Amino acid sequence: MNTLVKQFRLFTLFSRFALRTTLQARMGIVFFMLGKIFRFVFIFALLAFIFSKTKTLKGYSFEQTAVFFLTYNIIDSVSQVLFREVYRFRYMVVSGTFDMVLLKPFHPFIKVLVGGVDLLDLVLVIPYIILLIIAAFHISAITFGSVLLYILLIINSLLFASAFHICVLSMGLIFTEVDHAIMIYRDVTGLARMPMDIYKEPVRSFFTFVIPVGLMMSIPVKAFMNILVWPVIFYAFFSSWVLLWGSIVFWKRALKKYQSWGG
Repeated sequence: MNTLVKQFRLFTLFSRFALRTTLQARMGIVFFMLGKIFRFVFIFALLAFIFSKTKTLKGYSFEQTAVFFLTYNIIDSVSQVLFREVYRFRYMVVSGTFDMVLLKPFHPFIKVLVGGVDLLDLVLVIPYIILLIIAAFHISAITFGSVLLYILLIINSLLFASAFHICVLSMGLIFTEVDHAIMIYRDVTGLARMPMDIYKEPVRSFFTFVIPVGLMMSIPVKAFMNILVWPVIFYAFFSSWVLLWGSIVFWKRALKKYQSWGG
C-alpha cells in the first residue's frame, strides 16, 4: 500500500510539472483548443449531413451513430490525457535523459508513460459526455446494466490504449523512433469513429479481432445498446489483458537491448 501511495504521489507531482509547462504557452493553448473543437465540430457536421440524406447507417440511427463517435472521442481524449509523455519519449532516448529515469527508485512508466498528463484534453471530455447523455436518451434499449457494462468496457479500452502506448515506448528503445508509430496508432484507431459495421469483411474482422480497434472503440457502445453477445464481451476483457501482458514483455526485452545515449 505504501508503494502505491508513493507512486501516486509521484504521478501527481509529474502532472503538476507538466501542467505548469503547458500553461507557459498561453497562446498555444488557445490555438490547440480551437483546433480540437474545430475538428470535432467538422466531423460531427459531416455526420449530420450524412443523416440528412439517409435515415440509418448500417442499421444505426443518428443518435446511435453519434454515441459511437462520442465514445471514440472520450476514449481517445482520455488516453491522450494519460499518455501524452509518450510523444516526448524519443528526445529522452536520443539525448540520454532516459538513463537518469532508469536510475530513479521508481518504475520508469511513472515518468515515460503517465508522467506528462495533459489536462487540456480532459476539458473536452466533459462536453463529449454531456452530448453522449443527450444522445442516449433517444435510445430505448439502454438499461442500468448496460450502462455499468459500458463503463467497465471503457476502462477496458484504456487498458488497450495502455498496451499500445507501451509498445510504442518499446519500439522507441529499439529504433529511437516514436512519432511515426504514434501517428499510425492514431490513424488506425480513427477507423472506429463510426461503427465498424460500415466496413466489409475481412476488413471488419481484421480490425476487430486481429488489431483490436473494434474491441477498443465499438464493443463498449454495442454493449451500451444491448446488441452484444456475452462471448464477445468476455473476449474483449481477455484480449486487453493478454495485449497488456504482451506489451510489458516486449518492453522488458526492449529494455535489455537499450544501450544508453541514443539506443
